[in-house]
Amino acid sequence: MRYTKYFTTTLRDAPKDADTRGHALMTRAGFLKQSTSGIYSYLPLGLRSIRKIEGIIRKYMDEAGSVEVLLPMVQSSDVWIRSGRWEVYGKEMLRFQDRSGRDYCLAPTHEDLLADMLRTLVNSYSQLPFNLYQIQTKFRDEVRPRFGLIRGREFIMKDAYSFDMDEEASLASYEVMRQAYIKLFHHMGLDVREIEADSGEIGGSLSQEFVVLSDIGEDIAVSCVDCGYTSNAEVASEAFNLDAETLDVEALSEALKGTNCTRCKTGINDVWRVLELGHIFNIGTKYSVAANLTYKGQDGKDRPVHMGSYGIGVGRILAVAAQIYSDDAGLQLPINIAPFEVCIVSATTRDDEVVSTADKLYQQCLDAGIDAIYDDRDVRAGVKFADGELVGYPFVVVVGKRGLASGTVEVKARNGTKNGTDTATDTIAVPISDFPAEMKKILDRARPSVN
Repeated sequence: MRYTKYFTTTLRDAPKDADTRGHALMTRAGFLKQSTSGIYSYLPLGLRSIRKIEGIIRKYMDEAGSVEVLLPMVQSSDVWIRSGRWEVYGKEMLRFQDRSGRDYCLAPTHEDLLADMLRTLVNSYSQLPFNLYQIQTKFRDEVRPRFGLIRGREFIMKDAYSFDMDEEASLASYEVMRQAYIKLFHHMGLDVREIEADSGEIGGSLSQEFVVLSDIGEDIAVSCVDCGYTSNAEVASEAFNLDAETLDVEALSEALKGTNCTRCKTGINDVWRVLELGHIFNIGTKYSVAANLTYKGQDGKDRPVHMGSYGIGVGRILAVAAQIYSDDAGLQLPINIAPFEVCIVSATTRDDEVVSTADKLYQQCLDAGIDAIYDDRDVRAGVKFADGELVGYPFVVVVGKRGLASGTVEVKARNGTKNGTDTATDTIAVPISDFPAEMKKILDRARPSVN
């Protein structure tokens, strides 16, 4: 993609509504634009990152045996009434009526609808087990939207659901999905911690969150420095008879820090602020019983289906990565979720050899399957470099007159990958004659190792 053919824009100053560094940088870099409170439009660069995140999620969901579906965002009240949650879900559910006066909502989650749908499709033990997932827009009318995509009202979510004959099989499905989560977050280059969590209103007997440490974390994780057992605030608060709903993050941190571990009894707890990226639940038969989702066993008797629920905030991943992987100059997104891996920069557009070489290298990237953008704008090189740092391209390839004299181009690493080499510098000279092959090696070395 050439800059002169691509729609993107960068801003010098952060917008007034940006309340975190990541939110400010994504807006300045042209990733997103606020439409109204808690609702955003994804611009081309932001959407490219979202699509990459979705692609990684799909890879590991497919490998885990989950099959993709797409359910409606608009849901009838009938589904929620049958599950018993229409009146109790709360004000986060946006309810409305159609022209005939029938009640609907914008889906805040899909357990209820899916269980209700499957009750007419599943009837025999021979159909079990199976696992379904979707990547879908959700809406929750947050009382105080903040931190950009981290706590928005409209958001993209991956939700998956497992369906099994009994508790033992359901726990096996849960473990398969837990392992898939560990792999997909690692593939994205995110340093995610796994913690025991409270099931909350979703329900069920087992629940774990996948979180990252952050100074703007809305929750806390409590971890034993000896045995490593880690839980979220709700679990820890219950263990120490604290009211997590009335205490803020700071008060909970003070109350829990230095307490003895509830598992090993001797270790001392440490406390971190965290942001949640994913949450998995073994929810048992709560929704299947409400929806009358049953199957006939080999003995001909009807039994409720056992379910698991597995969520990931897709847009939240991008927002959290922007918050954590950034500096004062701009974003430093991990290579596998950055909008482009490589940016080709012509240091000048007034030298025919520089321009023709940059054109050639860009075409070589395309031919070699390298995800590249070519900054061919007729602006000062400093402007291109500043925009490149703001957007956070993992690698910038600079074609300049000095390098051409020695038959090389400069490859600069933005995100501390040291160009995938063991050298102590973030910039290396690559021979033009070997460029596509060397660039692919650099990229391969810079990616997280995936088992």
